[in-house]
Formats: sequence, C-alpha cells, structure tokens
Amino acid sequence: MLKHAKSSPDISNYLVYLCANSSPPPGLDASDYHAARTAAAIMLKNSIKSSYKNIPETNKSHIRSTIVLGLQDPNPQIRNYAGNVITEIVRQGGILGWPQILSELSSLVGSVGGNVSAESQDGAMGALLKICEDNKRALDKSYQGQRPIEFLLPELLSFTSNANAKVRTKALASILVFLKDPVPQAVRTNVDRIFARLLELATDTNDEVRILVCKTFTAIAKAFPEKIMPHIGGIVDYILSQQRDTRCAELAIAAGDFFFDTCDIDEIRRQYGPYISKIVPVLLEGMIYSEDDQARLEQEAEDAEEEDREQDIKPQFATVKGSRLASAEPASPANGTAVPGKNGYAYEDDDLSEGEIDEDDEYGDDPEDQWNLRKCSAATLDALASEYHEAVFDATLPYLKENLTHQDWPRREAAVLALGAVAEGCMEFVYPHLPDLTRYLLTLLDDSTPVVRQITCWALGRYSAWASHLDKAGKQQYFEPIMDGLLQHMLDKNKKVQQAAASAFVVLEEKANNQLTPYCSVIVQQFGRCFASYQDRNIYMLYDCVQTLAEHVGPGLARPELVEILMPALIGRWQRVVDQSREMFPLLECLAYIATALGRAFAPFAKPFFARCISLIQHNLEDGLTASSNFNFDVPDKDFLVTSLDLLSAIIQALDEARSMDLVATAQPNFFTLLAYCMKDPNNDVRQSAYALLGDCAICVFPQLQTCLAAVLEIAIAQLDLNEVLAEEETTAFRVINNACWACGEIAMRQGAGMGPFVDKLLQKLATILFSDKVPESLNENAAIALGRLGLGSSDQLAPHLATFAPPFLQSLRKVDWTDEKGHALKGFVKIVLDNPEAMEQCLHEFFGDIASAPTTFLTSLQNDGPYEEFQKVLMLYKGIIPDFNGFLHRLSPAQEQALRQIYSL
Repeated sequence: MLKHAKSSPDISNYLVYLCANSSPPPGLDASDYHAARTAAAIMLKNSIKSSYKNIPETNKSHIRSTIVLGLQDPNPQIRNYAGNVITEIVRQGGILGWPQILSELSSLVGSVGGNVSAESQDGAMGALLKICEDNKRALDKSYQGQRPIEFLLPELLSFTSNANAKVRTKALASILVFLKDPVPQAVRTNVDRIFARLLELATDTNDEVRILVCKTFTAIAKAFPEKIMPHIGGIVDYILSQQRDTRCAELAIAAGDFFFDTCDIDEIRRQYGPYISKIVPVLLEGMIYSEDDQARLEQEAEDAEEEDREQDIKPQFATVKGSRLASAEPASPANGTAVPGKNGYAYEDDDLSEGEIDEDDEYGDDPEDQWNLRKCSAATLDALASEYHEAVFDATLPYLKENLTHQDWPRREAAVLALGAVAEGCMEFVYPHLPDLTRYLLTLLDDSTPVVRQITCWALGRYSAWASHLDKAGKQQYFEPIMDGLLQHMLDKNKKVQQAAASAFVVLEEKANNQLTPYCSVIVQQFGRCFASYQDRNIYMLYDCVQTLAEHVGPGLARPELVEILMPALIGRWQRVVDQSREMFPLLECLAYIATALGRAFAPFAKPFFARCISLIQHNLEDGLTASSNFNFDVPDKDFLVTSLDLLSAIIQALDEARSMDLVATAQPNFFTLLAYCMKDPNNDVRQSAYALLGDCAICVFPQLQTCLAAVLEIAIAQLDLNEVLAEEETTAFRVINNACWACGEIAMRQGAGMGPFVDKLLQKLATILFSDKVPESLNENAAIALGRLGLGSSDQLAPHLATFAPPFLQSLRKVDWTDEKGHALKGFVKIVLDNPEAMEQCLHEFFGDIASAPTTFLTSLQNDGPYEEFQKVLMLYKGIIPDFNGFLHRLSPAQEQALRQIYSL
C-alpha cells in the first residue's frame, strides 16, 4: 500500500497537507495524528531530496505555499520538521527557485502586521537558520546584481532584539554562520554593527543567547582580530564571568573556547599579558572534574582482571607515513603549512585523522573522550604558558601548593593536570622545584583513586625530558624511578591507568631516545609481561610502546636475550590475530619497526611474516576487484595494503641481500606483479607505500627488479604527472610523487646507461616538477636529485637540455643538506655539464659557488661515489675555456674562492 501511495502523483500534496494541518481527523487521537504528521514530514523531505526535479511544477507550488503554515504549528517538533522541508526545497531548487521565501520568513519573524504568534516567529526563525547553514555560499552569490545576504543580514540583526529568547538565539546563530571562513563582503562591511549588537547582547538574561555571544566573539576574533583588541580588557572580564557560571556547563565551555581558540591568534594572545593573573585562576578552577564526572569516576573499579567490553575497543587506523625523501629535509605540506602538535591524552581534542571515518557511535561514547571545560582549560593554560612563561607559573604556583596534597582527590587530580599543562612553557621556572615535585608525583602513582594515578602518569611523561638529560647520579635519583614507576603501572589494577602509563612511557621513550639502551632488558621484560596480561583494549598502546622503543634504540634491541623475550610475544599475538582484524594494522606497523631495529637478527622470523603480507596484499587486491564490479561486496580496507607493504619494505631492508632475494623469489603470487598493482591503486596511501617499497627493492634486490624493470618504470613515470595531482588538490598525492621520484632515482643509480629508453619521458616529468611553484619544496628537491642521478648513466641524452633545467636544478639542490643522495645527484649533474659546458653560461657563477660550498668532510666521506673527481674535472675544463679564469673566480666571495683554490689546486 505504501509503495502504491508513493507512486501517486499527488502523494506530495497529501504529505504537505498532513504537515500543515494540526487538526486530527475524526476517530484519530492527537498522539497518533502527531506520529502520522511526523512520518509525513520526513517522507516529504526525503522525496524532495531524492526526486525534486520529478515533482510536477503545480505540486511544487502547492508545497511551497502550504508548508509555511507548518511553521506556525503549536508543536515545536512539527515546526522543526517544516523548517527541514523548506530548507530542502531551497537546497534542491536554489534561491531563485523560491525567491520570496526569505522575505516571507522575515515577515513572520518580524511579526509584520503585529499578529504573528511567538511559536510562528520561532518556527520561521528556525527555518531561516537552517537555510543559512545549508546555503551559505548560495546566499552570497549575485542574482541580477543583488546578493540575498545583503537583504538578510540587517534582518537578522534586528531579530536579535526580538522579545522571544529562542528567536534571539537562532538569529545570532544565523549571523555566526557567516562569520566563518569565507566571510561574505556584506558581513565584512557590517562587522562593526554586529560587534556593537554583540556588546548589547552580552548582558542578555538567557543562557542560550550568551552561549552564542561567546561563540560569536570567538568567530569575530578569528576573522577580525583587530575588532577585538581595542576592547580586550572588557571582553576578558566578560568571558571570565561566563566561564565561572557553574549553572550552565555549555556556557562555561563556550566561554573557555574563546581563550582556547584565540591563543592561536598571535595578535590577540599577545594582548593577554596584563590579564594573566585574572585568567589563570579561572582556568585552574575549570580543570576540576564536574560533580557528575566525579560521581562517575568514583564508581570505577579496579578492572584489570575483567574481560574487555566490545564498546571499549575503538577502531584502529593505519598511520600515514611521511614521504621517502632523497633530501634530508622532513616532509612538509605545500606552502610551508605547519602541522599542530599534540598535547597527549589529558586534554587532546580528538579530531579525526586524515582519511579516518567516525565509527565511534558503534562503540558508545566514552565521557573521557569528549571535549569539556576541564580539557579546554588545561589546553589553554598550556598555550598561555608557552607565551607568558614566568607570569603563568607565578599565577599557578599558589594553586599547586594548596592542592597537590589536598585531601579531596578532584583537587589533587586537577593540580597534577595543571602541573603537567605548564611543563613545556614554564620549564625554566618549574625546574628548581622538580626534584621535590618528582618525588611527590612518584608517591601519587600509588594513590587510591585510579584517575589520580592516571593523570600522574601523564604528568611524569611530560617531565621525562628533564629527567632523561640529568647526569648519572640524577638519572639514578629521578629518571630511573620515573621509568620504573611507569613500567610498573603499565600493569596497574585499572585498565585506564595501564593505558595512561603506556602512553606516558611512549613520551619518555621519545625524550630519552637512545639513552634507554642500557635499560632495554628491564623494559623488554615488562613489555613481555604486558603482552601476557593485556587484552584487546590496551594492546594497541603496547604496540606503540614497542615500536617507539625500536625506533629510538635501534640495534640495541638486537641482543639475543631481548629477541628471545620480544619476538615470541609478538609472534604469539601475530598467530592470534585473524587477517580481517583491525588489530592487524598496529601489529604490522610495530613489526616494521622491530624488523628495522633487529636487522640481521630478524632473519629467523622473516619468512612467515613476509608470506602473510603477500597473502594479505593478494586477498585485498582480489576483494577490491570483486567489489568494483559487484555492489553487493564491501570495498576492502586499504590499510591492510599500506601496513603490509610497509612491513615488506622493512624486512627487505633488514636482511642481507641473499635472504631478501630469496624471499622475493619464492613469493607466491609473483612479488613484482602484486607491487605493480599496488603502484596503480587509486588510494594515495597505498601508492605512497608501494613506491617506497619499489625504491627499497632497487637498493636491496635490484637484480630481481631488473627482470621487470620496463613495466615498473612505465607505471612510475605515469605517476610523475602533476596535472592530476594539482587538479585534485590532495597533499597526500604529493607524497606519492615524492616516493616515485625517489624510487626512480634509486633505479637510475643502478641501471646506469640502461635507462636510455626512459630518459626523455623522465626528463619531461621531472623538469615539470622542478619548475613548478605549486608543489612542496621537498618535491622540487626530490625531482632534482632524481634528475641528477639519471645523469650518472645518461648524461649524453640530458646534455642538450641542460641550459633549460640547470638553474632550477641548482636552486632546489642548494636547499638540500649535504647527504649521499645530494652527492650522487651532483656527480650526475657534473657529468651532464661535462658533455655540454657551454649550456651553463647563465648560472655558471652560482654553480662554482655551490662547488665551493661543499664541505671537505662531505667530499672525502663519499670517496669514489662522490662528486670530488667530477668537480675537479669540470673546474679544470672551465679553466681552459674561460679566458680570464682568475677574474671569474674573483667574482666569488673570498671564502668560496679560497675553498676552490685549496681543495682543487686551482
């Protein structure tokens, strides 16, 4: 019957009638009729969303004229649904499809005629808010010389004076929509009016309005900091008064977010100096758990022996790795965009990672993961401490003295949180107190309240850098107890404390670096106990501990007694984890670090790991092909490919050439066939890892790679095309090209003159990258290095084009550290110059300067692989070509001329 009704051309008229008519028909009670109207509104919205173009024009006109009546319904839910329908009509039909709706809604909100009920005003304002949220860009477009926002903004400002608090709130929320980037010109022109109105609304008696006032202050600060600064003193006082309002948690958070967000705005953050003594005490009070949270936390038991609940185990995602850079510089986004650091679990705002899908709803919401006033206050204190070091510490110290030993655990916990928050910014001023503070924090590791032990672990991690750089006696007194305390509490009776201790230990590993090598035995033994004890919930953090240790102590883990503890534990987990488990991602990542650290000691374990990675890749590719042609099959998770490829890379690099070649030769299906498929995969992360593996194969198993070199190089050369990457504006795609450049360079190093058939294509692609100012500098540099390496065996083919690419080549390579890769590139480049010395006329002076800048240690360390001999040859060549060679050298700086004469006997 429903299917038949949906096929009727008049179904939309029937649905809109139900939405707009509040009187139930005879024989139907009010609750049943309300349910029918709700269902009708949802069906109508979905119908408009899916098939608006197919609805007859007469029906559309009827819907538009009737649905507005639903905004006047006494039931707020129906008014909300009617607003959803109106918004969907505007979204599907465009502003010009219903041009009068904005004025109609404005008339209702403004009660033109004076007889519009408060409910109708609220309904109309709700619809306007939805239209603003869903059609921001459309409202700022020009239609016959007019922009809807120019009409709408003055209306919204006037509505903020409405007697109905709900209307005021929604009007201000609508204005807030347009204060976020990109800000329309109409808003920029009227920002002074908006700011003035905001100052008037600041004293509104309604909490919801003041919440929006705080949020709007924040938005104006981000978009127009110059409007905030003249009023900073009054705004600071106002925001602090709202943050102190304990009656409304949402208001306090909105106020706290003002300080948190504006700490990222240099102009405003630098204005906070005179107000630090006011701001910090309010932040400190905001860091105490709320009464509801205190009650919840006091119910938590020592649960280490209990089985994990499924909702406690969050989804796992593969870590996105950086590019393989032939240069020594770290991978960086285009235009030098900075990547924000993380503060650790205590107050990290857990935004989703790149490419991550929010699946947490399946697992339940953990209150500890939610952004709240406590986290906001702590993060703000951290940010302010980084700017106002001594002032923040002076304002914090009395609170620490009063509360670190407080009998109430919420006060103790908040004080430890504060101490950890100021760790980086106030280290100079905390330093004299650290011996006493550390001794006291170590006692708090045994606090009876789990959450205090938890935050203490985090705080000790924040101060582990100090302890790790003490002298031998200091390490014994402070570093070793911190390390032992964290290790012991990785087996705490409470799982959250275990997790906090493991997280803090990762920080300690990073700070202490290879200074942990003497302690590896103690550490690995405890890791082994954790593997035996941990269930699924904390095993991921344990993998992080293991891989971070491997990363920082490297070969220090290869001692037989450590291998005998660590590898059986990892193998036991490896055998337990099924191929489809998301635990496979962190496990594969961990094993990649272990393989790199153990090197040759990994050989006895390599074969089964290698074979399973091949199997994982094969099945994932097969499932992907099936899913592409059959919609009933789910697309497989590409993270399986990424992590498997990364472990294969690590294994090939770790073993000697014979063992690596044997693993590649015996792989089933064919290793390079699978790799070629991965190099063409549509997923950027997969291709990035595939090209990293290709480069590692060039270094470690080149004889086998040679057998399929032509096919592989054709795929790699196609990957170097910038056009597609620049069109999709994906920074991850640049990392793919980086790795492809690097891999081509490694292949060229070994293939030598055999690169001949590919030189012209490679030159075209690499030169395009070299000349581009729309890519990250690291990509320009890697293209230059690949091109220089290509010259090692193909200088004669590249020489005719030297005049074109020499200037950008030298410019890019000048930014690269003096590494082996730079040496190889320069050696190849000089070979090209020797084949066409006249082509260097435009940049010969700069070229001589670059040769002179090469450090002696760099030239001698590379021996025959380096460019010294070629530098000598090219200098002598130009000495014979340039009539006044001495005069030419005098144009260099005195230091450069002297270096050339001394090193090369000129």
